[in-house]
Amino acid sequence: MSSNIELLTKKFEENRNQAEAEPMKKYMKGHFEYLGIKSPLRKELEKQFFKETGILKEPFNKEFVKALWEKEEREYQYTALTYLEKSLNKLKKADFPFMEQLLTRKSWWDTVDAIAPKPVGKIAEKFPEVITETIDDWAVDDNMWLRRAALLFQLKYKGKTNDALLYHYIRQNADSKEFFIQKAIGWALREYSKTNPASVKKFIEAQPLAPLSVREGSKYLD
Repeated sequence: MSSNIELLTKKFEENRNQAEAEPMKKYMKGHFEYLGIKSPLRKELEKQFFKETGILKEPFNKEFVKALWEKEEREYQYTALTYLEKSLNKLKKADFPFMEQLLTRKSWWDTVDAIAPKPVGKIAEKFPEVITETIDDWAVDDNMWLRRAALLFQLKYKGKTNDALLYHYIRQNADSKEFFIQKAIGWALREYSKTNPASVKKFIEAQPLAPLSVREGSKYLD
């Protein structure tokens, strides 16, 4: 596994670009360091890396993701997210606590918004008992990112969305003054409105919500 990390590090370091790193860091409010590798190039380097190592043909490697999460520059976490997305069908219920760890470490919208609807959503779809066992608690957790994840985990469910559950989580967070929670409520409603606009319209009309949530959630409604 260490050889994989060394190979990826070598590829990334060879493409470090300090001139690009500074604006990338600024865009993310200075929370993270960057190598300065823009998304198209990073994706090309990832493609090379996955082909050369064959790691995607192996069982899901939690240690690989952990190692990338420990690296300082944010591009490594982005590659971990790419790896997770390409490993969705390999994820098991036993991997769920690890997803919670990733949600609560080095947390910002860029990682949380990839983890919640993809690996978390996938595991919850295959093993719905994790909803009552864990996600219900996330919806009211002190950790704002876990609450955001609870609101967003059904984002890609479309017709399979449990709207009663979604609306329950929204009601639990409707009074939040936190931008990222208000935005998540609006995003979840907007996405579900593509599948069931009448339900979303009825909910928005009946439930007091922050103006931001209403504005975001109503974008595709007549």
